[in-house]
Amino acid sequence: MAPHPERGTFKFDKYYLVMEELRSSGAAITEHAPEPCPRAWLEAVHDPEYVDEVFRADVPREKERRIGFPVTEAIRDRVRHTNGGTWLASKLAMQHGYAANSAAGSHHALAETGAGYCVFNDLAVASNRLITEGDAKRIAIIDLDVHQGDGTASLTAGREDIATFSVHAEKNFPVRKARSNVDFGLPDGTTDAAYMTVLENHIPKLLDGFKPDFVFYQAGVDPHEDDKLGRLALTDEGLLERDRFVVREARTRGLAIASALGGGYGDAQQVAARHARSMVAMAEENAKFRAP
Repeated sequence: MAPHPERGTFKFDKYYLVMEELRSSGAAITEHAPEPCPRAWLEAVHDPEYVDEVFRADVPREKERRIGFPVTEAIRDRVRHTNGGTWLASKLAMQHGYAANSAAGSHHALAETGAGYCVFNDLAVASNRLITEGDAKRIAIIDLDVHQGDGTASLTAGREDIATFSVHAEKNFPVRKARSNVDFGLPDGTTDAAYMTVLENHIPKLLDGFKPDFVFYQAGVDPHEDDKLGRLALTDEGLLERDRFVVREARTRGLAIASALGGGYGDAQQVAARHARSMVAMAEENAKFRAP
């Protein structure tokens, strides 16, 4: 956790509330604490000058405005650990089939700046590192946050070993969308059935066509009908059906999958409960399969 920034509207409350929800759920969970992400791993994806600005906690004001809060030393330390968390989740997923980072999913961060409450792009950083170290040859990033994963798409554009897939609200942030390998911009008010039809028609095609050997999943709960920043209309059960489906499609093909928390906005307790239910549902689905 980091103290509330003096400027900006982003609230960090949901992150410790998610852990409280998980601990009180009765589910059999194992907690792991990540190491901070090494600077070199970040610089392999982000511009080294920008990484240096964050490490010095001296990010220019115009970049902080794009991020949505000032980058203090506490924020710097937090984002290094959340990026380390996505890496750790990927390594654990390779052992157990599925693992979750209870934070991160910072899919708006770009090469030279953060944006949209994101400082460093953990999905791109962890993907690059897995491939660099030979743990994976081809990675699919499935992004079902209500906001398009523009940063992830931009940072991995042109790579033949990473495929990005985004289903999002077309009229939501960011105004200017990047180009993922596969994009579906949905109209406002899209409900469970229509949403699942898109996933059922296209996620199997992605996995069978691209043939990844690992999957990252941006599991934002902001497509929920009550989300403050959403615009879509998924129910509680619709979100859980979505999450079970993504894990099932990966695990049926023998692929390990790691999820990152992603977006969710509104009443912090209610949002935290959605995130916790999401992770438990994915773990339960994974339990139907043998570990890799």
